[in-house]
Amino acid sequence: MFDPKELQSMLGNLQEKAKELEEKSKSEVYEVKSGGGMITLKGNGAGEVIDLSIDDSLLEDKESLQILLIGAFNELFEKIENGKKSTALNMLGGLNPFGQN
Repeated sequence: MFDPKELQSMLGNLQEKAKELEEKSKSEVYEVKSGGGMITLKGNGAGEVIDLSIDDSLLEDKESLQILLIGAFNELFEKIENGKKSTALNMLGGLNPFGQN
């Protein structure tokens, strides 16, 4: 039978794990390259862009620059989201609400 006290304890553990996940995410750095390395974009797990490098040759081709930037941002945010999911699964793996480990 499920014990309400266990639920309360589990919720407390989940809150602690959520704080840990948030802190760990901020320290994780993700990098993507677009256009054969002509654009390099870095971001952290909090979804903040922390660095952007653009090859000078792209500055004369606005349309290509826009396309490559959009692709780089989309790839970066997908990578961040996947990283957060993976970290969360690893951190929460030991928490089982049904007591079966």
